[in-house]
Amino acid sequence: MIKLEEKGNWPLIRFIIPGFPEVNVFSYYAQKTTSLGPIMVATAANKVWGWRVEVIDENNYKGPCDKDGLPDHERLQRENPASVVGFYCGLTSTIDRVFELSVFYHSQGVINIAGGWHAHYCPEEVLRNNIDIVVHGDGEIAIQQILNVFRSGDSILEIPGISFWEEGQIRTNEPAMLEIPCLSNLPYPDFGLLRYGRKIKCYSISRIRGCRMNCEFCSVKGEPRWADAEYLFRTVNWLVETRNARNFFVVDDRTEGDLEGTLEFFRMIAARYGSRLNFTVQIRLEAAKNIELLETLKAAGVSIVFVGYESPIDEDLKAMRKGYLSSNMIEWTMILRRYFWVHGMFIFGYPPKERKEGLAVDVMVKRFKIFIRRSKLDSIQILHPVPIVGTELRSRLEREGRILGKDLVPWSKYDGSYACFLPDNMTLIELQEAPLEIMKWFYNPFSFFRITLRTIAFPLDYLVRGWGKWHKGWVRDIVRYSGHILVQRWQRKQGNSLFLARLKEHEKIVG
Repeated sequence: MIKLEEKGNWPLIRFIIPGFPEVNVFSYYAQKTTSLGPIMVATAANKVWGWRVEVIDENNYKGPCDKDGLPDHERLQRENPASVVGFYCGLTSTIDRVFELSVFYHSQGVINIAGGWHAHYCPEEVLRNNIDIVVHGDGEIAIQQILNVFRSGDSILEIPGISFWEEGQIRTNEPAMLEIPCLSNLPYPDFGLLRYGRKIKCYSISRIRGCRMNCEFCSVKGEPRWADAEYLFRTVNWLVETRNARNFFVVDDRTEGDLEGTLEFFRMIAARYGSRLNFTVQIRLEAAKNIELLETLKAAGVSIVFVGYESPIDEDLKAMRKGYLSSNMIEWTMILRRYFWVHGMFIFGYPPKERKEGLAVDVMVKRFKIFIRRSKLDSIQILHPVPIVGTELRSRLEREGRILGKDLVPWSKYDGSYACFLPDNMTLIELQEAPLEIMKWFYNPFSFFRITLRTIAFPLDYLVRGWGKWHKGWVRDIVRYSGHILVQRWQRKQGNSLFLARLKEHEKIVG
């Protein structure tokens, strides 16, 4: 039976957001923010009498480090020993780091708890790697029940929605997945629990969980649930008043998932703050058809929209089950660009369901470039298809025997930067290199010269076109040159040539 080993009058639970294994497209922004899910669960834990709570975000960290430049958990444990550690397992690419840390904390007599999508879909793997309890679904209620049981000495056998070892077998308590019945009753996220973090410049907020779109490559399933607009409005007010927050990222997969609530929330923001606050949101491309929504978002200070285009190729869109084809994508994009900075998110090399649907790689690259040029996207990210655990894409590729083994592609490479499966319409090397080719084409060094020219031309451009158009073009070139530097750093940091050599060797063996 799991037993708490107390290390002080009030035991400490330390939540850990594991670091990215290497530089990727998310690294720069991760230093300015933190993941909302672990903060929400930590906030709920902090409501339990008799416990101290802290959060260590390894991607946003400036505390003591070890010889490898990573957070020094041995020193953290000496200075402020934790009795319980909660690991965030929402990203498959960070699971290897979770398992590395779970070995250390297990050796310290700490109880290890894990939650997040990877832990939910792979409880046996996680429990076999020094994790004592896996939480399925919403963690806010489960963590409070677990901590109360630890202090009282009662059994965890009756806590719903958790998995653990019992007599050599894995037991999962019913219901097998917890869902909070009313999200409007959740506490406001307490970002003050983040320890040794850099200054947060963008605050993650949310009111919608789940998605009904059923995309083949996504593990987020189920009917969406949401808090009312008033809850999110009060959350923003509280963060403005207590932390002087000004920049917010609404992390909901689809901001328009509850359209009426979204309109109500942003109308409340506009009435209270005008456009003085800055919001980034994620929306479906078809939202461009709803002018009322776009104007409401703009009036409330939404400046950036993240749009999951995935692909401009109809064969890919059909396989993904995106729900639309490419015919209207340029038109919808141009509408969005009149209101916002549009960040396009793409997946290159999606495996077709029928071999005959596959296109030559040079044709695919050309189509991507043509679409990006014609749509005039402000910024982009091109990732590989990742067969994430719990997705129908992974199940399909597993049935076909096409997923590369973990000896070649470990979990740490499941961040969208690497080829993870054997393609049938291109070589492994082409699949690996093509996304980077498009990124290097878009984020090119010539942006540096455009920055200089725009700066010199500012007085005349300002008189002819006005501040807004000049400034957006100037910022776009800065972003593109910064992206160029990031892409170069990505190549240097991860030793891509070694991985390519291993891919070539594997291709010879299976070829």
